[in-house]
Amino acid sequence: MTSRRQAVLALSTCLPPLALAVEAPLRISTLLEQDPATQVAERVLREAYLQLGRDLQVIGMPGERSLISANTGETDGELYRKAGIEQLYPNLVRVPVALVQYEIVVFSRRWNFKVQGWESLRPYRLGFVKGIKIIEENTKGMQLEPVATLQQAFVKMELDRSDLVLSNRLSGLANLRQHGIQGVILLQPPLATFPVFHYLHRRHEALLAPLTLALRELERSGFIRRTSEEVAAQYRDTSAPQKE
Repeated sequence: MTSRRQAVLALSTCLPPLALAVEAPLRISTLLEQDPATQVAERVLREAYLQLGRDLQVIGMPGERSLISANTGETDGELYRKAGIEQLYPNLVRVPVALVQYEIVVFSRRWNFKVQGWESLRPYRLGFVKGIKIIEENTKGMQLEPVATLQQAFVKMELDRSDLVLSNRLSGLANLRQHGIQGVILLQPPLATFPVFHYLHRRHEALLAPLTLALRELERSGFIRRTSEEVAAQYRDTSAPQKE
């Protein structure tokens, strides 16, 4: 018994700290629905955190609640948001490597027109997922129909309780396919295109530098680009024709 205990003690001195104590997964909040942007961000971040010996537990929440939970420390961070969200939620620290290119577009059933910026949407009732800040900031004073999920936004448009749905392009296409919704067109051009980033609660600021290095290596190796292309390829053939 003594020799066995000595052998275990000897082995433990050779193991790195991560092998001696398994840390709890980081609890990362995000939007409720599993859309393409979430798929890409989660795959990339799981790979990056794996290199740091950490795992993730991704928790879906309504958009605003997800941000509030990350900012108050109820969760350990936010899966992805646009740059600048830290100005509204000061406890969030941005990891400065882009995960996904986000494209906000307009989906329509009854109306067919060329999108000429946010102001061109003023005559219409606008459905979108509550908590997507770029939409909320650019549609103040308009006819807004915020909902908890993108599926709810499309259902409201189908029931003629809204005129347009604003969302990320791939997320919208994925939702239409998943729920078999027909007769929806994608208006052009996009309202906005921008990168999105991972955010940590500031209590995890010590992870910022090593996580940034891990993500930069995934970026350099082409892992982020390949992951984005693999997910996007699933939604190229869609039932929502584009209005040129």
